This record gives sequence, structure tokens and C-alpha cells, in this order.
Amino acid sequence: MSDELVFYTNPMSRGRIVRWMLEEVGAPYRTVVLDYASTMKAPEYLAVNPMGKVPAITHRGVTVTEGAAICAYLADAFPEAGLAPPVGSPARGTYYRWLMFGCGPVEAAVTNKALGVEVPPERRATAGYGCLDDTLNALETAVSGKPYIVGDAFSAADVYVGSQIGWGMMFGSIEKRPAFEAYWAGISQRPAARRASQIDDALIAKAKEDA
Repeated sequence: MSDELVFYTNPMSRGRIVRWMLEEVGAPYRTVVLDYASTMKAPEYLAVNPMGKVPAITHRGVTVTEGAAICAYLADAFPEAGLAPPVGSPARGTYYRWLMFGCGPVEAAVTNKALGVEVPPERRATAGYGCLDDTLNALETAVSGKPYIVGDAFSAADVYVGSQIGWGMMFGSIEKRPAFEAYWAGISQRPAARRASQIDDALIAKAKEDA
């Protein structure tokens, strides 16, 4: 069983979230950049993730896919980084709550908006997120008036949910509420966040040069 941490990604994907998390963790890792049109659907990668999507990681004989799951896994695999509240603490429950809210209601609501899908009022009980406004209102309560989503400590939940807020405001799928802007302005300037962006932006630039 290898201890090598391998990161499968594309710099124009949700893999950017995991890149940030890896930089926060600080452990060495190897990056495998995949192309949407070829290597991401090749048999070699489908053996890693049958969905043929990124991000994914392999570590100590385990394969983890899905951005939120990878962030949670890395926080637990490298506890010395301090990216998750202690197991059993009240803060741990809050951490799970907002991390899963990010990969559940927020992801679904924002994706549907991007696709032009609107749930009719009479069907909102069927949709897990209800409606976009309710989802964003709940998210706003989580980040209003504080630097981090869980108490006074930065965590993997900030990496995942914060990335959604930052990207959503950039692409117009999340409105620029003052609470969102203040929260994102704080966490996006972390050294690990800036390093991660520089790495992926350089990969994008190189791909354009090679095209």
C-alpha cells in the first residue's frame, strides 16, 4: 500500500477546490492533469472514477471522489493541519452541517440556476433545496458577521463552501450579497488559496500555449 497522495484534476474544474485543500494540508502530492475529451474518459481513469469526472484522489489504497468528500477525507487524514473540529465536539456537528449543505442544496440550487431550471412553487417540497432564495438565505446566515463558517477556526468547510460562493459570485449564479463578499474576501487571501490559484492558472496558460 503506497502512502503517495495522487490528485486527478483539470484546472478548469471543481478540482480547483481540492487543489486549495491540498495546499492547506501541506502534504506532498502528485498531480495528474486529465483532458475532458480524452484521458478523463480513458479506461485507466475510469478504473479510478467510473463517472469519468474530476476531482479524485488516491491515498493509502483508498480512492475518494466528490469534492466535499475529498476535503473531509484530507482534513481527517492529516489532522495536524487543523482543518476540522475535534470529533465529538459541538463544532464538529456545525462543520458537517455546512459542508453537506454546500454539496447538497447549494450545489443543486446553483446548478439548476445555471441550467435555467426553476422549480415551480407547488413542487418545492419535492426539491431538496426548496428554492434558490431559501438556499442562499440559509447560506447567508452561516457566514454573516464572522470570518469562518464554523466558529473562530478555518476548516475544510470554508474551502468547499467558500469556493462555491466565490465561483458563484464570479459567474453570476450567486448574487453578490455583502455577507458573501466579506466572507470570500477574507478566506480567498489565504496563502494556500493564492498558491492553489497560481498553480492552476499556470496550467491553464500552458495548455493554451500548447494548443
